Amino acid sequence: MGQTRRLPAPSRAAARRSVSVNQSKPHRLSAYAVFAALLASAGLPIYIHAPKFYVDEYGVSLAALGVVLFGLRLLDVIQDPLLGRLSEALRNHRGLGVLIGCIVMALSMLGLFAMTPLLPPLIWFGLTLTGVFSAFSFLTINFYAQGVTKAGHLPGQGHLLLARWRETGALFGVCVAAITPVILGSFLNAPFVGFAVGFSILALVAVAMMRGEWASDGLPNSVGFRAILQDAIARRLLLIALVNAAPVAVSSTLFLFFVESRLLSPGLEGPLLLLFFLSAAIATPFWGNLAERYETKPVLLSAMGLAIAAFGGALLLGPGNWVAFAVICILSGATLGADLTLLPALFAKRMERIAPSAAEGFGLWSFVSKFTLAFAAVSLLPLLQNAGFDSASADNPPKALLLLTLLYAAVPCGLKLIAITLLAMTDLRET
Repeated sequence: MGQTRRLPAPSRAAARRSVSVNQSKPHRLSAYAVFAALLASAGLPIYIHAPKFYVDEYGVSLAALGVVLFGLRLLDVIQDPLLGRLSEALRNHRGLGVLIGCIVMALSMLGLFAMTPLLPPLIWFGLTLTGVFSAFSFLTINFYAQGVTKAGHLPGQGHLLLARWRETGALFGVCVAAITPVILGSFLNAPFVGFAVGFSILALVAVAMMRGEWASDGLPNSVGFRAILQDAIARRLLLIALVNAAPVAVSSTLFLFFVESRLLSPGLEGPLLLLFFLSAAIATPFWGNLAERYETKPVLLSAMGLAIAAFGGALLLGPGNWVAFAVICILSGATLGADLTLLPALFAKRMERIAPSAAEGFGLWSFVSKFTLAFAAVSLLPLLQNAGFDSASADNPPKALLLLTLLYAAVPCGLKLIAITLLAMTDLRET
């Protein structure tokens, strides 16, 4: 068992007694749900929409986009931990830091989708995404670190209660972000301009609702990365997060291509995406309630096993099988709700025990969560291109379609099985 650093009793008591502005008011968990929706809108949907938008609009190659996406995540190898330290340094001025981060993220989103590139499209893609994802990283770290403080003042199992509100909001944010460009496309010539403008408005609303929630007076000082990484349970939870996020990264990267080219069902991408994420959002409170009743680990293991059973069915699908795929979207989406709620709650609970300031811990969490998306992009898209896959063609070679199916369905199932094994072997009784 790795070294565990407990806070001295007076420090723990001080942290518990710390009542910032937000704690003298009602729980205001709706503000956390809205802010989570904002962050979610800038996360997974951008990986879904941005590459295809630049392929269709500007003719950028899949392989080139994959390299750029991977390069951005390599930046996070250095950036996310440093942003965790920056968050810790700004802990008494987080409100100002969050405001600046939201402005940078909104302006970068407008540049990505609402402006004609001022530079070659591939370079503009990289620069604007750097702004979006850097701000996204900083805001996510602050948000989840603040959640550790907030949960300590909530009744009952505070981490699970906060996680239900936060992740439900996040998943509804993903739903809206995933479907909005499709809906806007039915009556706007430039739907992604509308998406970027709507995102900027949501950023203003989220900042206003979270005003006063960022104080962290009374928390112990940072324990640093070393103390977190020396803790065996924290290390194992980070590893599980890395492996468990990979299936979502793979399926998200290939979703649009699978629906259009394997199922030959263009036009259904938006409704199917909405079905997937809406199912996750509806299921999230259900998983949280089960975890409170039967403990988190067995519930999470059950959900992960169900994910394999549901998603494996995609291996059998072919042209026109969109109804069966819709059922798979419902079932696999429901299991995603468990992943996004229960794993962060476990990690937050561990941070409360070994590193209550939590900013650096969630800097590491943010890195491992996002790295999988970049690795999926840099590995999967070039593989498809080398196999002869062309997203603009209605007649791809059989070997390319077979590879698309295996990458989309078989690889995520194998990765999920590894994550199940790691979680089953992890003793979480100290969390």
